[in-house]
Amino acid sequence: MMSEIVVFSTLSAREALIELVPEFEHASGHKVDISYSGGPGLADRIRNGTTGDLFVGPDEFSGPLITEGKLFGHTRMVFARSSIGICVRAGGLKPDISSPGKLKNALLAARAVSYSKGSSGIYFVKALETLGIGDAIAAKLVPPNPDELVGAVVARGGADIGAQQFSELLPVSGIEILGPLPAELQQTIVYAAIAFPQSKQPEIAQTFVTFLRSDPARTVLRNKGFEPA
Repeated sequence: MMSEIVVFSTLSAREALIELVPEFEHASGHKVDISYSGGPGLADRIRNGTTGDLFVGPDEFSGPLITEGKLFGHTRMVFARSSIGICVRAGGLKPDISSPGKLKNALLAARAVSYSKGSSGIYFVKALETLGIGDAIAAKLVPPNPDELVGAVVARGGADIGAQQFSELLPVSGIEILGPLPAELQQTIVYAAIAFPQSKQPEIAQTFVTFLRSDPARTVLRNKGFEPA
């Protein structure tokens, strides 16, 4: 018998899930009603009463929601990890970012820098503080519009350099990805699926979570910029 689950995901997992959801539906016979929002906004919506069967996204947003009782922590299942990359506009200058010092110089030389309020932005700000340039770069921040990717800001010339997860940089045309943050500054972003206490289809939701850790799903995740769990 076909059932439907309601899933809320952060934008950072959208490209992978756009491909994975139809595969799951075809294999299982169940339907997935999924919507995508930026992490901070989605977390606020859940705090204000939005509910479903599953939350999919990074620990930076699910962790507080678990603590607040908005998600069932014991159902948390990690399925992927991500890291932060640096991009510039295609055809433009390609600064060397291979070391913390060189990245610092590139950022200070940039007219404008873009990063988000999501997980990558949280960690990028910490990297800037480690480099001692937090205030200097904050002064020339050009944030993405709501639900806009950082790469899109760079592609349209709004910023010279941008930082976001590889899963969010890869879909954007008009940019060139220079590479990851230097290892000394890099942070691993962990993705998990967690059930809502009010889930009406917990068994079907668990089937979807299991699918996210399957070999076919791992292949898609890797192609979309994630490291499967």
